[in-house]
Amino acid sequence: MANDTGIPAALTRLHFHDCFVRGCDASILLDSTPKHKAEKESMRNKGIGGFECSPYRWHYYDVLGGRRDGTISLIGDATKNLPDAFFNVTQLKENFAKKGLSLEELVTLSGVHSIGDCHCSSFSKRLYSFNATYPQDPSMVSTYASYLRAKCPRPVKTNSGVDPIVPFDPLTPTRLDNNYYKNLKSKKGLLFSDQVLWESSLTKKMVGSNIKHPSAWASKFASAMVHMGSIKVLTGSQGEIRKNCRVVNY
Repeated sequence: MANDTGIPAALTRLHFHDCFVRGCDASILLDSTPKHKAEKESMRNKGIGGFECSPYRWHYYDVLGGRRDGTISLIGDATKNLPDAFFNVTQLKENFAKKGLSLEELVTLSGVHSIGDCHCSSFSKRLYSFNATYPQDPSMVSTYASYLRAKCPRPVKTNSGVDPIVPFDPLTPTRLDNNYYKNLKSKKGLLFSDQVLWESSLTKKMVGSNIKHPSAWASKFASAMVHMGSIKVLTGSQGEIRKNCRVVNY
């Protein structure tokens, strides 16, 4: 982190995007082959970093050992398993439940959007073409929308080659804290799937609790990360121990 403040966000997101596809088997690290495009090529994984990092140990919780690496990585699996930036709370709840994670863990883990950046293409629809009635998403405060339009001056086309990035949290973008939840209360959630956590009666009280009790949220976050890290773990004779993280053993 001393050399690159983006590393914590990159590795945390890398962990999430791996575990939600085929389980925590490091399949996201595999490169594409002539016959199959790998997960890392999916648009759902756009902006994911940390592929070149050496093994890294988070300071706040222990990572369980004994797991093995998967041998399959398919681009289509990412689209089928990772939540979309425009999911509502019901869709998010169903997505996380399929991975054995509770609604509270969904809200808790979403706090990782307190750090890191996001491509304009992931939310620009909220600014310019939300629906037939509202060009701008009414759940976003106008001052924040104006700030984002300055960063994303036009509807971004992902095939244009120009897709700027903005921080999830403009105030403390390199500090993992509960400011993410304060932003939601102020209608400054960057993604639609962020802001709905405050707009929905299913999750609003949880967001409010995380605003009031930052230490309790931090403790829940560590536990939820460990729980997520146990999704479909390969052990024993399953999978393999890769000699090179980017390719399967031959």
